[in-house]
Amino acid sequence: MLTYELIRSNRKTVAIHITKDATVELRAPFHTPKSEIDRFVFSKQDWINKQLAIRDQTLKKQAAFTLNYGNSITLQGNNYPLTARVGNRIGFDGKSFFLPYGLSAEEIKDAVIQIYKLVAKRLLTNKVVDYARQLGVSPAGIRVTSAKTRWGSCSNKNSISFSWLLVIADDNVIDYVVAHELAHIREHNHSDRFWAIVASIMPDYKARKKQLRTLQLRLENEGWTE
Repeated sequence: MLTYELIRSNRKTVAIHITKDATVELRAPFHTPKSEIDRFVFSKQDWINKQLAIRDQTLKKQAAFTLNYGNSITLQGNNYPLTARVGNRIGFDGKSFFLPYGLSAEEIKDAVIQIYKLVAKRLLTNKVVDYARQLGVSPAGIRVTSAKTRWGSCSNKNSISFSWLLVIADDNVIDYVVAHELAHIREHNHSDRFWAIVASIMPDYKARKKQLRTLQLRLENEGWTE
């Protein structure tokens, strides 16, 4: 029998959760007998083992990924070098990401994230203006967030938010997410009418959406979404 942590609550069903550090949590109602939980775990053992193996591989890939001077990182689908410069400034000059000398790998990653956020605000604002005009909509506001599980969102008040992680994607994929969220101003759902709006300005949106799923896996393996 696998080792697991049992978490009881007012929930109605038993569920399995594989944590980020590759351990197993069983979430169960207060009244469910331990023997019944053990039987459930046994019946799902093959699935659990498969998920643990996948998570273990992800953790190994994340541990192997580090950033250092001279490495290349991605912006709008293109690779740019990380370069050291005299002084305390960080930024992106169109040819490279520049940072001060002497930073640790962790400090380099933190600096890169700050640069991504700065670029994201300008880039995504410009794209929103362009696609809002094409769709004939007016967002109530634009925000760049640190969301790690959602690329973008549209509130009930038509305020648009995007994760800074989006700027790592290819430019055509960024366009898809921008158009997707703006289309929600006209249709706050994922109905056929919503997808028809997206397709009206982006007929190949399905291919772009597929690219986004591939990027999500890559970012997870590199530890950006942890």
